[in-house]
Amino acid sequence: MGKSFAVIGDPIDHSLSPNIHNAAFRELDLDCSYIAYRIPQGELKEGIEGLKKIKIDGFNVTIPHKIEMMKYLDKIDESCSLIGAVNTVTNKEGTLKGYNTDMDGFIEPFKKRELVIEGTEILLLGAGGAARAIVAGFAKEKAKRITIANRTLENAEVLLDFAEKIGSNANAIKIHDVDLMTNGYDIIVNATSIGLKKEPSPISLDGITDKTIVYDIVYMPMNTDFIKKAKEKRAKIIFGYEMLLGQAVRAFEIWHGIEAPYNAMKKALLGGF
Repeated sequence: MGKSFAVIGDPIDHSLSPNIHNAAFRELDLDCSYIAYRIPQGELKEGIEGLKKIKIDGFNVTIPHKIEMMKYLDKIDESCSLIGAVNTVTNKEGTLKGYNTDMDGFIEPFKKRELVIEGTEILLLGAGGAARAIVAGFAKEKAKRITIANRTLENAEVLLDFAEKIGSNANAIKIHDVDLMTNGYDIIVNATSIGLKKEPSPISLDGITDKTIVYDIVYMPMNTDFIKKAKEKRAKIIFGYEMLLGQAVRAFEIWHGIEAPYNAMKKALLGGF
C-alpha cells in the first residue's frame, strides 16, 4: 500500500514541495505521492480531520498555519518546542508528531560548503517567523554574536530575548542604522521578505569583502538585488533555494528514515524556477 504526503497552507498553488518530493520518490522508486492541499485560515481543525480520515502519512505546514498547528499535535520534537512553530508532521495511526526543519534546513548549506559558524559575527535582517529558527541555528552552532536588525525595534527585541534565553550573545538595532557598519560582520542574512517583489536590497553592502558570507532566504527570484550586490563584492553566496532544499531533505528523512536523494531533489527544485 502506497504512502501519501501533502503540504498544507494558503496560498499553496506556488508550492515547489510536490515537485521536490515526487522527484525523490521517483529517484528511489518509492510507492508514495505528495500533493499540495489548500486549507484556508480558520479551517485548520476541519482540514486536519480530513487528512486523518484519508490516513495521510505525513505533511508539511506552511503559511498561515505554522503556529496554530501546534494545538493539534499529540507530540512535539525539541526543535518544534524551541521555535514555537511546526512545519513537518508525521501521522502514526492517528498520533500527530510535529517537527520544525527550518533550523536544520537553514544550517545545512553551511555544512555542505564546510563554512564555519562558530565564533562569527552575524548580522540578521528581519525578526519574523523564520528569524527565530535562524537564531536558534546560529546559537546551536556557537556564533559569537548576533545583531538583529529590523524595521520595528520592538520585534527585534522580542527575538533578542529569545536569543538570550537560549544562551546566545545578541543585540538589536533598527535596520536603517545598519549601513554604517556592514564591514564588521562575517555572515549577513536577509530573513525579511524584501526581494520577493524585486525590491532593492534592504541595506547597502559596501562594507563587505570576498570573505563575507551573504545568505538570502528569499528563493524566488533566485538572484535578488541583495544577492546581486553581494556578488559584485565577490562575497560567498548562499541562496534561498538551498534552505528550502535543506528543509525538504530533512522532512524526507523524518518521514522515510532513509537518506534523501539530494541531487534529484535539487534538480526538481531548480526546474521549478
